[in-house]
Amino acid sequence: MLSKKNSIEIKRTLKLAVPVSFGQLGHIMMGVEDSVMVGKIGAAPLAAASLVTGIFFLILVIGYGVSSAVTPLTAISEGSGEKGECGIILREGLLVSVAFSAIITAILFLISQNMELLAQPIDVTNFASSYLFILAMSVLPMMLFQNYRNYLEGLSMVNPPMIIALLANIGNIFINWLLIYGNWGMPKLGLDGAGFATLFTRSGMAVAIILYVHLSSKNKNYLYLIWKSKIDKKVIRKIIAIGLPSGFQYFFEVAAFAFSAIMIGWMGKIQLAAHQIAMNLASITYMIILGISSAGTIRVATGLGKNSRKDIRHAGFSTLLIAMAFMSVSAILFLSFRNLLPQLYIENKEVIKITSSLLILAALFQIFDGLQATGLGILRGLKDTKVPTIITFVSYWLIGIPIGYLLGFHFNLKAFGVWIGLSISLALVAITLAIRFNSKSNRMGE
Repeated sequence: MLSKKNSIEIKRTLKLAVPVSFGQLGHIMMGVEDSVMVGKIGAAPLAAASLVTGIFFLILVIGYGVSSAVTPLTAISEGSGEKGECGIILREGLLVSVAFSAIITAILFLISQNMELLAQPIDVTNFASSYLFILAMSVLPMMLFQNYRNYLEGLSMVNPPMIIALLANIGNIFINWLLIYGNWGMPKLGLDGAGFATLFTRSGMAVAIILYVHLSSKNKNYLYLIWKSKIDKKVIRKIIAIGLPSGFQYFFEVAAFAFSAIMIGWMGKIQLAAHQIAMNLASITYMIILGISSAGTIRVATGLGKNSRKDIRHAGFSTLLIAMAFMSVSAILFLSFRNLLPQLYIENKEVIKITSSLLILAALFQIFDGLQATGLGILRGLKDTKVPTIITFVSYWLIGIPIGYLLGFHFNLKAFGVWIGLSISLALVAITLAIRFNSKSNRMGE
């Protein structure tokens, strides 16, 4: 039985986690919508979507990680009563986000013109090159939205970003329908149509959240210094010091999954298409977990601002408990519907069969995936990002990827073997981060 205190902590965390999770889900659902609608036009465009999605987020997550520092810094300032500091954090976060956007966009443009170097099937490469070029143009609006969202979430204003993200999905589906299939007299662009739909939708999201923050009366007490003070280099250094390691945490994880997609691409487009579908489905639960993780970051950082060890530990462990409960349910659903879910994407029987086997592994690693993502979040709330970065690198790149390659190619388990390696990585990260949070939080002041 849960104590009354634990029940209260879980309710407080859920109050933040549910809207943030729905907002995160709104982001990934755009990718799911694209995959479902693109899958109707063939396996090669679907495989290209998988390849590009992996590459795009591989580079973007570094910027995402840097921007994520805005959340704990804002929450700490709010918890310590320094309201004006929150607006300064938002402003300096924007400067950092714009700078990283320029770098990331340039890198993606360069990659899009050299896709043949990845040694993928030629039809997949042809689709992927133009699709990635289009998506690269969406980096700046995506980063702007992310920075404003992190600021709002640091203040526990979690509903506006959620509403914007969910409404954006409606627009994305409609523009997909117009541009992928050429409805209502629009050009039939196939996979490129999905790219343009994503670009237009993300731009609309950025405009909407910027208008909300600067026009809402709720933010006046936080933004009064935003245009009245000089650029604060100390805050910029804090954002980079916390955010850059966070970015590399995401990078090492996403890079592992992206490289896995490349390895599976060497096995053929059927294996790669199956991997894309299974990853799409696993990403849905992962996005919800990222919402729970963000709620943990907010609550732990607020406790840190108050210098309360009890608040920090209650917030952290309640977040881990929620993550375990949710992912246990997800695991059951993946096992129960593993034969049905792939049919939502594609009719190819061979792809469906392979995807079904991958969903068994996806079910098995759900709890570890939830704990590792949440562990990173609650440690970020403590401004602890450097050691977790080392943990993620070792687990994914020195252990998981070599095991996946060995099982996939030398033991001929193909995509299933690669996924076993990924599962081992997730388990190692999850266990290590949980132990670290317990140790660090226990040493905090009362």
